[in-house]
Amino acid sequence: MAVCDTCGNDYARAFTVNRNGDSWTFDSIECAASKIAPSCAHCDCRVLGHGVETGGAVYCCAHCARLAGHRTLVDSA
Repeated sequence: MAVCDTCGNDYARAFTVNRNGDSWTFDSIECAASKIAPSCAHCDCRVLGHGVETGGAVYCCAHCARLAGHRTLVDSA
């Protein structure tokens, strides 16, 4: 069994995520998202889908980007 890097649960069906030379073990998608998904630079929610990015900042949607002063960003059509 493997121990989740987020919650510490020892789980037989844990999985590993590898990214840019880093590796983490998780027992659920929820734990994986809370550890490695970016947070919106405006509202701080986890960006699990296609967010928008500008100037190195990630936003969950164009609305949050506009509220943060990035007026030209739009969501994908």
